[in-house]
Amino acid sequence: MGAFTLEDLAAVVAARSASSAEKSYTKSLLQGGPAKTAQKFGEEAVELVIAAMGQDQTATIGEAADVLYHLMVLLRSRGVSFEAVLAELERRSGRSGHDEKAARSGERELG
Repeated sequence: MGAFTLEDLAAVVAARSASSAEKSYTKSLLQGGPAKTAQKFGEEAVELVIAAMGQDQTATIGEAADVLYHLMVLLRSRGVSFEAVLAELERRSGRSGHDEKAARSGERELG
């Protein structure tokens, strides 16, 4: 078995979204709609920031995993494919972060 990838995570989220809320935490999050999944993602992002600032590597790893999982759930709740996000990253990777930022006039950029 190869390394677990973000594509694998997206596939797990997709599969679990077809389950029942009683059996799947993913499904229960999705039933809350985009606002609920966005709120949960935000909570997890804050927890990651706190762990990283505390310089706790184990907590940072765990919280980063939570952030990635909740990002995939949020994307699914909005009907955005992971492939679309990867395509956007690929599009952006051809320029420096500063050039990309200037071209998008205030949107977020890659560093």
